[in-house]
Amino acid sequence: MAASVVIAPSILASDFARLGEEVRAIEAAGADWVHVDVMDGHFVPNITIGPDVVKALRPHSKLPFDVHLMIAPADPYIEAFVNAGADYVSVHPEAGPHLNRTLKQIRKLGAKAGVVFNPSTDPSVIQWMMDEIDLILVMSINPGFGGQTFMHSQLRKIEALRRMIDAEGRDIPLEVDGGVTPDTAPLCIAAGATALVAGTAVFRGGAEMYAANIAALRG
Repeated sequence: MAASVVIAPSILASDFARLGEEVRAIEAAGADWVHVDVMDGHFVPNITIGPDVVKALRPHSKLPFDVHLMIAPADPYIEAFVNAGADYVSVHPEAGPHLNRTLKQIRKLGAKAGVVFNPSTDPSVIQWMMDEIDLILVMSINPGFGGQTFMHSQLRKIEALRRMIDAEGRDIPLEVDGGVTPDTAPLCIAAGATALVAGTAVFRGGAEMYAANIAALRG
């Protein structure tokens, strides 16, 4: 597998009592981004963290913060997350009535704008706004909880989105999140993914294992 694949450990699987230490540990272990899962108990059936936690973590790492908003509505909170230190802010098309307006807002605030696909979301939703997108994230599980099994049906969606990106001629990262392990990572890369989110697969075994776990995802 190409060493250039971006590995973005999801801190959802980390020790929340030691978040600062955990972020420093994954950076030292070779992570490329820090993936932050934001859930509101409304758009998805779980509650995680808000912008104040992102702000508190920001001094602990120089890595890009990849913030995935699983919240609805998303628009009222975007500025707070950007101000807290988010480099990428990704939203679901279902989280608001005007996806294009939301993407423009993210970019205007100085962050990179991402679109997230639930397993049932069709790639065509972004067909007419590819020039507003800086990141595409495919959920290979139903969002809300870590530790779920990879949905192989999403490989065809990754392939379809890869074709859409290539047709635009733009270097848009194509990220996959959900059930990513050393076994499923090569499948994602073969389908066209360039970035992988992994929670359990990175954080299992404690900090002394993080470097090996990240290396195993790279192949």
